[in-house]
Amino acid sequence: MNRHQRLLNRILDGRNLANIRFADVRALLVRMGFEERIRGSHHSYRMAGVVDKVNLQPIGSDAKPYQLRELRKTLLNHDLRKV
Repeated sequence: MNRHQRLLNRILDGRNLANIRFADVRALLVRMGFEERIRGSHHSYRMAGVVDKVNLQPIGSDAKPYQLRELRKTLLNHDLRKV
């Protein structure tokens, strides 16, 4: 299992979303096929066939946990469980 799949499994598990590096989440989403758009500190991700837009902001070097919960909900709703 590669590091992207481990990170995806950790996000989908949803128990401990603190201390996940923003750069790792960004790399995961780009690898999954999401398109990134940056406006200031807001990073927006969209994917063809997925209605929801994912917004992420770094807080230091980590991603904000509440935004990771929203990402988790989007991934589960659209059955995106593989890298």
